[in-house]
Amino acid sequence: MTTDSRPDARKRILTGVRPTGSLHLGHYVGALENWIRLQREYECFFLIADFQVSDHADDISQVRGNVLEVATDWLAVGLDPEGSHFQIESLVPQHAELTTWLSWWVPLGMLQRNPTLKAEMGNLEGDSVPVAFFNYPMMQASNILMPKAHLVPVGEDQLPHIELTREIARRFNRIFKTDLFPEPEALLGRVARLVGVDGNAKMSKSLNNAIYLKDDADTVTKKVRGMFTDPTRLRATDPGHVEGNPVFMYHDAFNPNVEEVDDLKARYVTGTVGDVEVKQKLAIALNNFLDPIRERRAYYEAHPREVLDALAAGTAHANKVADETMRQVRDAMGLNYLA
Repeated sequence: MTTDSRPDARKRILTGVRPTGSLHLGHYVGALENWIRLQREYECFFLIADFQVSDHADDISQVRGNVLEVATDWLAVGLDPEGSHFQIESLVPQHAELTTWLSWWVPLGMLQRNPTLKAEMGNLEGDSVPVAFFNYPMMQASNILMPKAHLVPVGEDQLPHIELTREIARRFNRIFKTDLFPEPEALLGRVARLVGVDGNAKMSKSLNNAIYLKDDADTVTKKVRGMFTDPTRLRATDPGHVEGNPVFMYHDAFNPNVEEVDDLKARYVTGTVGDVEVKQKLAIALNNFLDPIRERRAYYEAHPREVLDALAAGTAHANKVADETMRQVRDAMGLNYLA
């Protein structure tokens, strides 16, 4: 049995992203917004999962730059490294050790049935899937369990990984008659899945349908101008559909002027407003939202040492936490051979 004797006994959050590039609006409403809101209430571990980018093996030279991009975006949106812990996964090697131990009790079939993994496998090119691809759901579970996280704010597509983590925690605790690992709860963002500007799928770098947090005002306006709307509406005077219309999804997510949004919707369904006006007002709302993020980002781009310091401090703390967790894991398993 274990007890929590930490001086800071707040419940913990572990969440993070893979360093595949800059973050976008889908990341914000799906996860970052909750991270910002909860960072004072919980002890937060924000992880950059560089072990989990095996699909970028042919472009690994960009991983370092992507790690710094992610950390800069985190600081730009308002995550505070003074109160939270930014960490780089591969610099906390205990994650790999815990992954190895926990994989003893997870059959391959359980991973293969994971709907997120199955969908991602369908996007891989070629006939072979690297072993690391099957390892990454196990690694995600280890990431969450290492600090004994109670809550994991995630996007909708990550829910199967949280359920897998809960099952692994139950199995370990049952097998070794311990309460070492809490079963983490998932927390979805205000917008579980933000469609891309093309309206065809979730916002994604690989699909080239994203608005990035670092996009300048002209870029945002241009992307909004080209957004998918209602394909059945041929003229501005035609009655249009608001439900399922990406432009109005973005208005609901990012335009704080509710009266303006309601007015646009009412006029859209009666054919008394055109797509041009709806998109112009969306571009204004998005740029107003992004302006303070751009300003903070510009500061950190001019002070890269502060970004590195945040990563170094958080990673050092994560290593201390991981050392203690792994000591407890080995005790529970009876594998502290030299103790």
